Order: sequence, then structure tokens, then C-alpha cells
Amino acid sequence: MTVTFTSAGSTTTSKKMEHATLTVHEPPKPGGLQKPGAQIDEIRFQFNPKELTLGKNASWQRETQPNAAKAGVPEFKGAEPAKLALEIFLDSTDTMGDATIKKVEQLFNLTVPTKESRQNGKGSPPWVIFKWGTTTGFPSFVSSVTAKYTLFTPGGMPVRALCTVNLEEVSGEPGGQNPTSGALAARDAHLLTAGDSLQGLAYRVYGNPELWRHIAEANDIDDPMRLRPGTTVLVPALEEIQHG
Repeated sequence: MTVTFTSAGSTTTSKKMEHATLTVHEPPKPGGLQKPGAQIDEIRFQFNPKELTLGKNASWQRETQPNAAKAGVPEFKGAEPAKLALEIFLDSTDTMGDATIKKVEQLFNLTVPTKESRQNGKGSPPWVIFKWGTTTGFPSFVSSVTAKYTLFTPGGMPVRALCTVNLEEVSGEPGGQNPTSGALAARDAHLLTAGDSLQGLAYRVYGNPELWRHIAEANDIDDPMRLRPGTTVLVPALEEIQHG
């Protein structure tokens, strides 16, 4: 399923303009709490995106019965990681300098392992989180960046570009199995929707609604009755709770 959010065309002068950002973090160290590591960069949007495209797919399996006229009831096998597509418009015609090129290079750097992760062994991509006002996206990594240069100086330097950045959720919702130690994320990331509760999420993941407090503590949630749809919560693995 794919949903596209389009920003309103009108603006008001009574409210302060909130610029979208991509906060860049070190990936968690093996055996850590699997929250994003230290922030290492912040990419501030020069112009806010006109639309956001969010996609989420689930995996289902139907079991066919011999000599049956219809297939069986679909069985949930897990949810694939959510994906978010962004368009970032860059323009440096006011100075005719190299700011556009540098910003594109900054975006391209999100597709390679961080220096610290390479020093610790196997390289891992940085974790990024899209933020815009009250909207906070899910922990993700950049799967691809495409830059289309559309304007150049007389000397051939690009001064305007349209970049497409594709983000992929670090961890999807597993279907019946807990994430294994040493994977990209030992915690699950759950995108909250209308009607979600921590008790219901704990029952779905652990089979015990009384374990909701562990989810609240992992996300610094003070009031479990005021959850905001569209935000992402990290769900500790059952092994982490049992051995915590």
C-alpha cells in the first residue's frame, strides 16, 4: 500500500515556517539497545517537499486444500519495511556557487557506511530520521539517491537540482519470529496508526498486554494514552526483556 501526502498550497504568516530535516545518526553498535546512535549530521531542506510518498507492504500466504473450490484464509507472514520517497529541490542561483554540488554530495554520503562502523568491523549505513514540524518518521537508511541537474552556470557548474531520496525502514514487523541478535536491528519498529495502544501492541508482539511498560520505557513515553498516529515506536525483542 502506498500513500502520498501533499502539502497545502496556501501559507499563513501567523505561523513560523518549519523546515524539514533529515537527522543522520551512527548505527547502533552490536549488542546495544538498538536505538539510533549519536547524531553525526543534519540535512536541512532548503525548500519543504511538496509531497511525501509512504509505502507499506505485507506478506500473506494462502494454503490451498486438495479438491477445494476456494483457497484457504490468508495467513500473515510478516510486514515488509516501510518506504518513504522524498524530493529535495536545491537552488544556489543567488550566489552561483557550489552549494548545490556540496548538498548533493552530502546526500550521496548517506548511501555509504559510516566511518565509525567500518572501524568497528562490518560497515553499516547511517540511520536517518525525517522530521518536519510535528511529523517524525521511522528510523531508516537511505537505499538510493538520484540527482537531476537542471541549471548550470556559463562555466558548466550545476546550480539547481532535483534530488529523489528513498528511505527504507530499518526493521519491519516480523511474522512470528523475533529478530536475531546481530541483525541490522534487534528491535522492531512499529508505525503507529489510529486506534493503536501500547497494550495492544504488547499483546501482538509478546502475547502479553502487561508488558506494554517495556515499550513505553524504550521510547520515553510518559502518557500511553496520548499516542500520535504516524510516529514510530521501537519495540524491544522479547529476549531483551527477559534478560534485561
